[in-house]
Amino acid sequence: MDSFSSLINDIGRLLDVYWKTYLSGMGNTLVLAIVATLIGCVIGLVCGILNTIPYTKSDSPVKRFFLKLIRAIIRIYVEVFRGTPMVLQAVFIYYGVPYVTNNAMRFDSVWVAAILIVSINTGAYMAESVRGGIISIDPGQTEGAKAIGMNHFQTMTSVILPQAIRNIMPQIGNNFIINVKDTSVMFIITFTEFFAVHRNIVGLNYMYFPSATIEMIGYLCVTLTASLLLRAVEKRMDGKSSYELVQTDDLTMTAGTYSHPDRGTPFDERSAEFGEEGRKRIRDGLKNSNGSSREGR
Repeated sequence: MDSFSSLINDIGRLLDVYWKTYLSGMGNTLVLAIVATLIGCVIGLVCGILNTIPYTKSDSPVKRFFLKLIRAIIRIYVEVFRGTPMVLQAVFIYYGVPYVTNNAMRFDSVWVAAILIVSINTGAYMAESVRGGIISIDPGQTEGAKAIGMNHFQTMTSVILPQAIRNIMPQIGNNFIINVKDTSVMFIITFTEFFAVHRNIVGLNYMYFPSATIEMIGYLCVTLTASLLLRAVEKRMDGKSSYELVQTDDLTMTAGTYSHPDRGTPFDERSAEFGEEGRKRIRDGLKNSNGSSREGR
């Protein structure tokens, strides 16, 4: 019990002095995670569309070559960035690009570098998620869209992707939560996010466990809030769980409402328009036509 009281006191002391620093680090983490997740989703959508462009043997060799080349590039990109740790990707991009280019290309802003690294990493995972979401849609919808004259881009943007995005919403939320946690490796490029703040504060006062407890609670609050918001968005996209079945439509004539002129109905427009005299003329016309047809036989 004394240890717990001591922990609470130490946490209070840290927050009393460094609460603005902790909030600043958490703000940087959230901004980086949100922006990188959005950009990663765009990358994944583009890769998904390009990766599903169909081609046949009747297409020109140039078209087939470029489509195969695009698919090969996307495959290499996905496998490389899914198969290596983000911390090493950060080192290779932030430090490797200036090294290889002899400082001809370098990052003047650590924000740009951090967003680029996390976005590219997220895009690799999202590319596979989008591909799976597209495959999950009934192929008949693609065939129907092509039957009414849509090209591949129109089919994807108007028919397939709206449904695929709903199917991959849990994965989008999962990637966002992963990014909130994985941005902690951006300290390797001197980006000041939530975990980097913890490292700096511990270096000043050596209160490692109390500061780590603050970090744990902060990350947990953010991820739980994000999970609740994403579930609310999913329910909103699903719509109502129950629907009222419309049995009749006042604007549509039901089959069989037009009856014989002898029996006027509320739905018979001719009955309302002509009245009894109009119906009598129709009956006489029918009798004459029947009589003339019999005489002709």
